[in-house]
Amino acid sequence: MARDKNKILFSRTHRPVDWSIEQWQVALRREYAKAQNFRFKNIGRHPASLEFAVTNPATRRTYRAAIRSERLGDNFCSCPDFSINTLGTCKHIEFILSRLLRQRKYRNLLSTGALLPYSEVFLQYGPRRRVIFKSGFDVPQLLKKSALDYFDKENILREDASGRLGTFLQEAKRLGHEVRCYDDALSFIAEVQDTKYRRERLERKFPEGADSAGFEHLLKVPMYSYQREGALFAAQTGRALIADDMGLGKTVQAIAAAEILAGEFGIQKALIICPVSLKHQWKNEIEKFCDRSVTVIEGLSHSRERLYQSETFFKIINYDVVHRDLELISRLSPDLVILDEAQRIKNWKTRLAQSVKQIKSPYCLVLTGTPLENRLEELHSIVEFVDRYRLGPTFRFLARHQELDPENGKVIGYRNLKEIGATLSSLLIRRRKSEVLRQLPERMEKNFFVPMTAQQMTMHEENREIVSRLVSKWNRHKFLSEVDQRRLMIALQYMRMACDSTYLVDRKTRFGKKVDELAVLLSEIFEQNDAKVVVFSQWERMTSLVAELLERKSWAYVHFHGGVPGPKRKDLIKEFHDNSACRVFLSTDAGGVGLNLQAASTVVNLDLPWNPAVLEQRIGRVHRLGQHKPVRVVNFVSEASIEQNMLEVLRFKKSLFAGALDNGMDSVFIGKSRIGKFMESVEKLTGSVNNVKDESLGIAAKQELKTENDVYSAICAAGASLLKAFTGGVAQGAAAVEKDLTTGKPCLKLPLPDRQAIGAVLPAVESLLSVLKRYVAP
Repeated sequence: MARDKNKILFSRTHRPVDWSIEQWQVALRREYAKAQNFRFKNIGRHPASLEFAVTNPATRRTYRAAIRSERLGDNFCSCPDFSINTLGTCKHIEFILSRLLRQRKYRNLLSTGALLPYSEVFLQYGPRRRVIFKSGFDVPQLLKKSALDYFDKENILREDASGRLGTFLQEAKRLGHEVRCYDDALSFIAEVQDTKYRRERLERKFPEGADSAGFEHLLKVPMYSYQREGALFAAQTGRALIADDMGLGKTVQAIAAAEILAGEFGIQKALIICPVSLKHQWKNEIEKFCDRSVTVIEGLSHSRERLYQSETFFKIINYDVVHRDLELISRLSPDLVILDEAQRIKNWKTRLAQSVKQIKSPYCLVLTGTPLENRLEELHSIVEFVDRYRLGPTFRFLARHQELDPENGKVIGYRNLKEIGATLSSLLIRRRKSEVLRQLPERMEKNFFVPMTAQQMTMHEENREIVSRLVSKWNRHKFLSEVDQRRLMIALQYMRMACDSTYLVDRKTRFGKKVDELAVLLSEIFEQNDAKVVVFSQWERMTSLVAELLERKSWAYVHFHGGVPGPKRKDLIKEFHDNSACRVFLSTDAGGVGLNLQAASTVVNLDLPWNPAVLEQRIGRVHRLGQHKPVRVVNFVSEASIEQNMLEVLRFKKSLFAGALDNGMDSVFIGKSRIGKFMESVEKLTGSVNNVKDESLGIAAKQELKTENDVYSAICAAGASLLKAFTGGVAQGAAAVEKDLTTGKPCLKLPLPDRQAIGAVLPAVESLLSVLKRYVAP
């Protein structure tokens, strides 16, 4: 049987046990190349030169490839994969080699390495990029001897010789010998030289570092010492990541760095990319701290095109327009790109991340208080924008730092985390509040445990049982279908929503005590005339309930959520800051990122987010630089619920962040695969129900039920709720279903109640009728 040429003989996702990571990745590219139909043409100027243009007909992209030998690292391709994979090969090189090696005349040539009359200076791509000198067969002895002053015994360019390479090339020209120095090698050398020059010049300008006199009039307002240090670090590095804790003033450091680069190196165009809610805040900060011109780019495409052409130093756009405006940004050709809240590009697979990474600029500055929230891949993706070579290719980075389960290849932990911090030390600076702002007011946190109503608890428990049954199913089969996974997530979400109010789930009833408890708390706080409060909830529906409370109490407020248009957001922030009568900033997590809300001194979290970084972002809007009052944080937690259990969840993520960036633990173990660990966490959060049939999953999470069994189970569960309302006992739906002796069909048998009981069960009857209408009616 003929072998399918597109079939790869080993896994793309799991390395064979007895292979190294390099062997596996090279083999993947070789196997992939066999199935391709690339076109290649020799474009070398010498008969023995193996330089090719290789084209992929599917994408119509063409790259240049230089083939020197069969050895890994000797060859070159201009494709993106070759430049970052550190393997010394790619699918294009492997494709060309496989075709050349079919011909006898190339086999001997490539086994020893092509002998060319001219010499080459090229960039070798590997774990470290190095400039290599390869001499031609007729190189003059005088030049060969001279090369020893520039290159070591392994023909690698000496560190102290990068600035003198031009002299060597001139000497070769004088001796009449051709030395081809390729563009990527020249760019690498120029990058090294620019970094050296930039550091030396800034050391002369700021000889005392952060305490230098050069900072006295850099901005219109004085900066803290650590802010001056951060600005200088960013300017010296050229491409840097400032990962300070939220509230330490990353914005002012970025503006100061831009001022340094403009004053010392003449940059003229800075592009700021940030969330839409922060565009006008950036404009206000720029106008506050410096005299540079600034334009906020917004509106329809023709309006944005005109604004890009304006002669202003700073231009501000939001992440959502990057993909559409890539051509306009390319024409702008910014000298400096500043990414604010850069965790927006943490997922490298998204179109947003891929679009942002297409933006080219000599200088860049990335700002984020949370470069790592859940997985190491997030940190890698963000660092890739700053320096795509620093952490190496993703496959090598993860192989070095992930701990895998030998049985199934799933991630069970992370190792060598301190090594990551050391690798990033020359481009990343991170300070914590406890380190640099000892004068920052204290932060006091308190959990308010709020009892749930009977109606909330019923809704919570209905969904908990769904979750528990699915956990039981997982424990038996170690597998959940996509439908079951969707049911699981919906039920978990409904449990959390029920902790706030039944209104969040059914949009009709309003059973819940958190809003009433908030009213009591705000009454106490507002006894102080100038007190302001920021109230957060994940759900806009919950904030609407709070808004009704504030209206009834005549407490002035602003309501900030994802549906508020960008231009209006700055007005809401200004109203809260400037109007002393405006007491409450009511917000979803759309206001948890980037906003400065120091006018308040109390943060109320009506519910707890899954991610501790999101909780810190909320609090960081108030507990930050510029805050002069003690900050009070109040978390409303529903008793005996998923929320109470969530207080202990996600400590692993905090440990991972600390290990990689804060010199914390070097190894963190999850203990099981991600899905296994997640299911274990779900079981701890919700409890478990043993010996329950998988089919009886209930209907509280109202997702679509596709099969006949699904519909049958839904009706049975609704009937069970009705039966429970009648009898006050605990019943399963299946126990109430019997076979009718006359018709032979299933029927739901119920005992007749008294008149008072009938009035109590009308809602349950309505629920059953609703299910019958939804799933049985034609």
